[in-house]
Amino acid sequence: MSIPVPNLDDRRFQDLVDEAKRMIPSLTPEWTNHNVSDPGVALIELFAWMSEQVIYRLNQVPERLYIDFLNLLGTTPFAASAAQARLTFWLAGVTDEPVIVPTGTEVTTADGGGVVFATLDELRIIQPNLDAALTSSGDRNFNDVIEQVRYDRDAVTCFQSDPVAPGDALNLGFDVSLAGQLVELRITTSSRGVGVDPDDVPLVWEVWSGEHWLAVDVIEDTTGGLNRTGSVRMVVPDAHEPLVLANQRFHWLRIRLLPAREDQPSFRTSPTIADIGVSCLGGSVMAEHARTVVDEVVGTSDGTPGQRFTLANRPVLPRSEGEDVVVTLQGERIVYTEVPDFSASGPFDHHVVIDGGQGVVEFGPKVRYPNGSSVQHGAIPPFGAQVGMARYRTGGGTAGNVGARTLISLRHAVPFVDQVTNLAPARGGVDPESLEEVKVRGPRTLRTGQRAVTPSDYEQLTLESSPKVARARCVPPETPLAPVKVLVVPTSDRDPDTFTLDDFALTPDLFATVRDHLEARRTLGAVVQVTTPYYQGVSVIARVRAAAGRSPVAVRERVTAVVARFLSPLDGGARGLGWEFGTSLTSVMLTALIDEVEGVAAVDEVTMFEFDLRNGVRLGDAVELISLDHEALFLSGRTQVVVR
Repeated sequence: MSIPVPNLDDRRFQDLVDEAKRMIPSLTPEWTNHNVSDPGVALIELFAWMSEQVIYRLNQVPERLYIDFLNLLGTTPFAASAAQARLTFWLAGVTDEPVIVPTGTEVTTADGGGVVFATLDELRIIQPNLDAALTSSGDRNFNDVIEQVRYDRDAVTCFQSDPVAPGDALNLGFDVSLAGQLVELRITTSSRGVGVDPDDVPLVWEVWSGEHWLAVDVIEDTTGGLNRTGSVRMVVPDAHEPLVLANQRFHWLRIRLLPAREDQPSFRTSPTIADIGVSCLGGSVMAEHARTVVDEVVGTSDGTPGQRFTLANRPVLPRSEGEDVVVTLQGERIVYTEVPDFSASGPFDHHVVIDGGQGVVEFGPKVRYPNGSSVQHGAIPPFGAQVGMARYRTGGGTAGNVGARTLISLRHAVPFVDQVTNLAPARGGVDPESLEEVKVRGPRTLRTGQRAVTPSDYEQLTLESSPKVARARCVPPETPLAPVKVLVVPTSDRDPDTFTLDDFALTPDLFATVRDHLEARRTLGAVVQVTTPYYQGVSVIARVRAAAGRSPVAVRERVTAVVARFLSPLDGGARGLGWEFGTSLTSVMLTALIDEVEGVAAVDEVTMFEFDLRNGVRLGDAVELISLDHEALFLSGRTQVVVR
């Protein structure tokens, strides 16, 4: 909590009036009428009212001095963070020529409102060729089947083991990378697989990222898991690299058989495929909640030090290449370089400080030193020079955390592109840091001294690195020369009962931000490893009785939500500040928690299982206690609530 502000004088209007009246008998005993109708009492009340205003202003002094002290320390509010979403562009028709979606293509919501997203990279949509096909069992025993697929000679048995075993796969090799592409596979089957439920098939599509196999986001599958002729549409991740399989180097896409869950049937015999066709219907690319403003003039210089100019839009996102302050005088353009502060700037350095949260451009001040000399820190724009921004991006904040399929309107037409949407919700938008939050963070910054020495220093500096960091845990090295491990839990605006493992993965940008922030502040010789905690999945089965007159559906939803929030890494645990690292979980704790839920009359049984968050399956038998490692947190898996 923030430091309490001292109350220099707590007297109020009535206190001042009563105090003055008590002094009347000793100072003017002849004054005997103390009623409110007396002119003297009216004057007392008038001066008491004026004194109360003075006291109020006096009590604001400590607050002002506290904020000024934070300014002297260089404590500035965090700027807003922009939400990001993957935009999928659909072509009007398949074309042999590459289709290019330029960087900075802007997409907005259906109403064309203020929520605008701009693509971060160029998207090239290219039609691939299927040049290789292999069936495999595990990582070995490859069988080349490209001739059957290409010339329709014989049907291809997808999973070659007999009987079919988890790990069997059909590998498809392409001449170009499918990274970011919206791929359609047209599959003609000749026989179905026996034993599976077409609506719940233990299969996964994957691509090689260069280091490991990545799951592909399948948006439509009309084949019922290779059980009938149809098509599979999928969005390939941004990483798709070549790999050598069976002495063939291609960009591989595979469909692999997974271990079946307890309640999930699997293949007893493999399906067979007669033909496979492939085409790119579009592509996907990351975009951020931002709108680009070009060549904005913010004012004219008067030639004095410390000038400040306000941009027309705020907040301003962190600047990238080409987003500079430009001073123009008589046709000559001078680019000013953005710096964190003017402490190292000389009188001829074209430096500027930009406050992204407030949208303010500030030029260097002139400082008088104790020896009487005055030094200009940063060059002053000449009198009459025009000050402007060549380009900047405005946006960010929680307003950008829009739902799935809401970004559907192109602000400017792109050739051959028919439509666009975001298949998943936008995430990561954080509002600028408030003054109250800065007042809490400021003293902690002073304590660390901007140098990582103790575990708490690492944790505090990690929290300071980005508003997207919700929690941080430093694990000291157990042996000399071992790395200092920093565990980072990112923020999320999703409901706890919808959390997935991917919600707590570190994005490349957040990882780089934390890494660079700690790198500049670590002690000499220290090696820092930035990573995420291990998330232990928990699956809960609860049997409860609803109170009389309560809806079983409502009770089930409340219990599910309460269990998910209790296990949440962000606001779970007994204190609601996130589950504690290394704190074990017992069924007794869950029973007591569920018993307090509104509408629950009694808890008959609570059962816990360890849960595989990646594959969505329970592990082992029911347990009464799940212990947690000191580097791990809980995350709610599949919760089942039976209400009587």
